[in-house]
Amino acid sequence: MAAVNASLMAMKGSSLQQWRSAERSSTVLGDIRNNVVPTSRGLRVKCMAEGDTQPKDSSTPSTQSTTPIPPPPAPKKVSTKFGDVFAFSGPAPETINGRLAMLGFVSALGVEIASGKDLFSQLATGGVALFFGSAVLLSVASLIPMFKGVSTESKSQEIMSSGAEMWNGRFAMIGLIALALTEYLKGGPLIS
Repeated sequence: MAAVNASLMAMKGSSLQQWRSAERSSTVLGDIRNNVVPTSRGLRVKCMAEGDTQPKDSSTPSTQSTTPIPPPPAPKKVSTKFGDVFAFSGPAPETINGRLAMLGFVSALGVEIASGKDLFSQLATGGVALFFGSAVLLSVASLIPMFKGVSTESKSQEIMSSGAEMWNGRFAMIGLIALALTEYLKGGPLIS
């Protein structure tokens, strides 16, 4: 450390070119090249602490706790009973209703843009059968993992999270009701 301080003191008055050439030739300064930055008023040194590289003497009392770190808590078990899955606060009602609302809202707007029919005329011209078929398919596809004990939270990722799916489903439910109410009050399709 004394050699580094002596080198830095000797270089304080030198020019930037001398500092760079000394940095390249000196092994001491080569080791700290990323921590010494030339400025217009001299050198600025960034200091960083490093861990103790020498082994500790076993006779010295340790100030750190020797208690092992406990393992993370086990994932919460999900009930697979029919009554628990379909309970009011269970996973099935909001998940299935949200997924159906998202599908219904997007398809209602898509068909309305493509054909110019409002939501009620879409249902009157064969939309009920398509709705029922997609509702059964999505419900079964959503229930199979729930009855196997797989929760939506366990499959969440950073972007595609279970919370985002829940909020998107809620907004789709509101959007579908708002679309039906607006088209009913307007007397025709929203997008014409």
